[in-house]
Amino acid sequence: MSNIINDIKIQFGNSKALYRLLLINVVVFLVLMLARTFSFLFQTDGDILALAIAKLSLPPSLSNILYQPWSLITYMFLHVDFFHILFNLLVLFWTGKLFVEYLGNDKLIATYLLGGLTGALIYILSFNIFPVFAGVGGSAHLMGASAGVIAVLVAVATLLPDYTVFLIIFGPVRLKYIAIVSILLYAISIPNGNAGGELAHLGGALFGFMMIKQLRNGRDLTKWMTSLLKFNFKRKPQMKVVKNANRTNASIASEELVDRILDKINKSGFDSLTKDEKEILYKASGKKG
Repeated sequence: MSNIINDIKIQFGNSKALYRLLLINVVVFLVLMLARTFSFLFQTDGDILALAIAKLSLPPSLSNILYQPWSLITYMFLHVDFFHILFNLLVLFWTGKLFVEYLGNDKLIATYLLGGLTGALIYILSFNIFPVFAGVGGSAHLMGASAGVIAVLVAVATLLPDYTVFLIIFGPVRLKYIAIVSILLYAISIPNGNAGGELAHLGGALFGFMMIKQLRNGRDLTKWMTSLLKFNFKRKPQMKVVKNANRTNASIASEELVDRILDKINKSGFDSLTKDEKEILYKASGKKG
């Protein structure tokens, strides 16, 4: 048991964003399930699981959110169904490894959180705009990592649309098709009983897509979040703007080089890059550690 605990501590302390996200989700799930078991065995007053859901899941009512603003974050780590968390974490593990390989640890956690927040925003707006949700706000709640997970998946698929993976039953499939099918399934599932959740998933997918599109244009939508989380402790040297044609030309050439590397990834995959090209891409993406 001590070896297991030590292994968990080492893994959690290695600054591996993917393992941190996975571990937090698993620990929250196990604590809730053990609390439910304790409540059942000792017949304690009140339902611990119901109380946790009420306090940690995201309500659609703006007035309720004001009383539990932490739920904007806690909802995306909250699962009470085994297959729900299993599916989410399997997808996160698979897509997260690709994400970190190309864009680094900092952006993974930021994309997960911002995808979850975007999903929460779409969820709240939907309940206050669409007539179908009238009268159900009091009993509704949002929980699960799906919005953050789909944000990571769509981000990777947008960056590497032709990257091919092997899926059981289906065989080799390009990432762009996996993302498209996932989004379509969420869209057509809206009338099937979890409309708010499906709309939140679409919100997460939208953030993942926009994040990569803006990153290609030189704007990092995750920068403020990574700074807030204090991943970037060291201040990056700022390029001074000077009236020098050589410096301007060098900057333009650097941007063009990154674009060519990204195009090469789309056509031939990451493994086709040279060591120097990988280093250039990592630096341009703000990769840490």
